[in-house]
Amino acid sequence: MTETNATGATTRANTRTANTDDPWAEIRPYLDHEVADVLARLSRDSELLDALTRFRLPRLARWAPPLARALASHAVRREVKGVNTVYDFQMRIASYMERMIRTSTEAFEVAGLDKLDDNSAYLFIGNHRDISLDPAFVNYALYQANRDTVRIAIGDNLLKKPYVTDLMRLNKSFIVPRSIRGKRAMLAAYQQLSAYIRHSITVDEHSIWMAQREGRAKNGIDHTDPAIIKMLTMARRGADRQANFGDAIAELKLVPVSISYEFDPCDTQKAQELHDIDTQGSYAKSEFEDIKSIVAGITGDKGRVQLRFGTPIGTDMATPDEVAAEIDRQVIGGYRLYPSHYLALEALGDAPELVARKAITRQDRERFQARLATVPEHLRPYWLAQYANPVKHKAGRLTL
Repeated sequence: MTETNATGATTRANTRTANTDDPWAEIRPYLDHEVADVLARLSRDSELLDALTRFRLPRLARWAPPLARALASHAVRREVKGVNTVYDFQMRIASYMERMIRTSTEAFEVAGLDKLDDNSAYLFIGNHRDISLDPAFVNYALYQANRDTVRIAIGDNLLKKPYVTDLMRLNKSFIVPRSIRGKRAMLAAYQQLSAYIRHSITVDEHSIWMAQREGRAKNGIDHTDPAIIKMLTMARRGADRQANFGDAIAELKLVPVSISYEFDPCDTQKAQELHDIDTQGSYAKSEFEDIKSIVAGITGDKGRVQLRFGTPIGTDMATPDEVAAEIDRQVIGGYRLYPSHYLALEALGDAPELVARKAITRQDRERFQARLATVPEHLRPYWLAQYANPVKHKAGRLTL
C-alpha cells in the first residue's frame, strides 16, 4: 500500500468490478488472470513512460519526448516479457531486491522467523520507517525462507498516479482508505477493509503486512495506533456480536515485526519535515515527494538492517489498547540499536549513561560524523533525535 475516495476510485475504470462474487475487487491485489492486461496498460502509460525517461534518459526526454517514450515503452515490454502471474512479477522484483541489498546495505539479518509455523498465515504488524522497504524486507526474508510473500497494506494517499496503483497491486498490495471524508463513508470503507484482512488470513490463508500506525515514524518513536486494532476486529464482531475480543485478535494470528536500520536514507528529509512543523506549524509536501522517498530509500546507504519477527498475540487481550501495548513491547524489545543511535544520543548530550561506548568503533564514529556533516545546521537537532529516540524508548525514558 488515489486520494479521492476510500477504495481507490481513481484506479483504472476497468478494475472497478466489485460484485457479490468479488467484494474486494477495488482494493485487493491483482489476480493472475489480470496480470497481462495490467502490464500491457503500463507499457502504454504516458505518465509512467515520462517518469522513466526523466530518470533514465533526461536529455532525450527534454528534446525528443516521443522517441524517449517509445524507447521506454520498449524497455518495459522487454522487462516484463514472460511475466504472466503475480509470482513471476515478484520474482523479477526479487532480483532487484538482491542487488539493492548487495549495493546499499552492509548486512541484512533476520531473527524469529524460524519460530513461526511455515504453513500458517499471519498478520504481521511492524514499525514503519520506509515507505516501500519495510514490507519489501519482510517479503525478502519470507522468500529466502521459501515461504509465500505477504499482501501489503498501502494507504491510498500514496496512490496519486494510476500507474503507481497498478505497480503496487501487481506486487500484492491492497488499498487502505485514508483520504475519504464523512463518518458513514469511512465506516463502510473500514468495514470492507477489515473483512478483506480477516478473509485473507482465515480463508485464503495468506499472510498480510501492515504498519502499526499511519505514516512513517519520522522522529524515531515507534508507537501503535489502537484505532488500527479496533478496525481489525470489526469484521469478526460484525459477523458475531457475541464474539470475544481476545478470540477476534487470536484468529488473525497477529505477529509484531521490528525493523531496524543503521542509517535512514530519508533522514534529512524527515528532519526537514519535523523542522517545518515545529517552526511553521505545517509541512508542505511536494507533488512527487513520496516517489522520491521511495527511490531514496531503495538507493541510499542503509548500513546494517535487522528484521525481527515476534510471537503471535493470544486470546488474553481485552481491549485495543492492550493489544497496541503488546505490539509496542515486542517492537521496541526487538529493535536493534546500532552505533548510529548511541552516537546521536551522545551528540545531543542527553542521557549519557545510555550511550554504549564499547559498542562504538573509531570507524563508526568517523562514518557518523561524515554523515552528520552533510546535514544543514538548523536540521541537526531533528536529525539527531530520530536516531537517539530509539535508545531512550528502549530504556523507558520516553513519555508518549
